[in-house]
Amino acid sequence: MKLILLGAPGAGKGTQASRLAELYAIPHISTGDIFRANLKEETPLGLKAKEYMDQGLLVPDELTVDLVMDRLKKDDCAGGYILDGFPRTIVQATALDEKEEVDAAINVEVPDVSIIRRMAGRRVCPACGEPYHTEYKIPSRDGVCDRCGAELIIRKDDEAETVRKRLTVYHDQTAPLISHYEAAGKLITVDGTESVEAVTEAIVKALKER
Repeated sequence: MKLILLGAPGAGKGTQASRLAELYAIPHISTGDIFRANLKEETPLGLKAKEYMDQGLLVPDELTVDLVMDRLKKDDCAGGYILDGFPRTIVQATALDEKEEVDAAINVEVPDVSIIRRMAGRRVCPACGEPYHTEYKIPSRDGVCDRCGAELIIRKDDEAETVRKRLTVYHDQTAPLISHYEAAGKLITVDGTESVEAVTEAIVKALKER
């Protein structure tokens, strides 16, 4: 099964991708992981990407597509995969369409106001990396890590203003993908405000009904 996960930052794509990967025994592939692996191994594609990243520039669509397609040629993708964070643009989606026939694009839909509230509640331990949340995973002592006792922090990526900017970029660049896959008859939309388990169940049910 070949799946694409769509949704705004903080919508829970990564969590659902991991659960579905385990359920269907297929790899969860994120562009971040691909970039890191190619940079670490210093592959020709990774070195090309590094040239842009070192200048603070976005990796061009063509190079991003090449990196992803190289990953999809690996043996573990023979039975399918879940793409998380790709495609991000219509250009990338069109390039993928020319090379791969995906089964479905799953849109995890969450209102912006809910995402801002979710991400604003995130806390992380700067010492050991343990994540917390003011609603969903509360530490025993307010603001203190249960594991190592360090003072918890709010990452800049989780600050409300940063989240709003990321959502603006998402709506401008990535949201049009929803229309693209809807027109292709590939779109499945689920309510991402439900529990993690309920969202997974809704996705599995929708895939069975296709």
